[in-house]
Amino acid sequence: MKLAIAMGMLTAAALLAACGEKPQAAATKKADGKPWEASQNAYVVQGWKPGDQASWEQQLKARSQNQNEYSRAPAKP
Repeated sequence: MKLAIAMGMLTAAALLAACGEKPQAAATKKADGKPWEASQNAYVVQGWKPGDQASWEQQLKARSQNQNEYSRAPAKP
């Protein structure tokens, strides 16, 4: 009988311990601005000016083309 009470208390303690967990919401930066309007970023390409949408899209195209395995593979003879 004492074993059953001890097991019940242990189970109740384990169940109540789960109620004390804090929420795990990530604090992320809001992305409500246009990406080509970044003012200060150390990782931009040299010569790119913030606010120039056409050059932003051109850089995205160039980056995706550089990652394309089919365009980098040598032609088979």
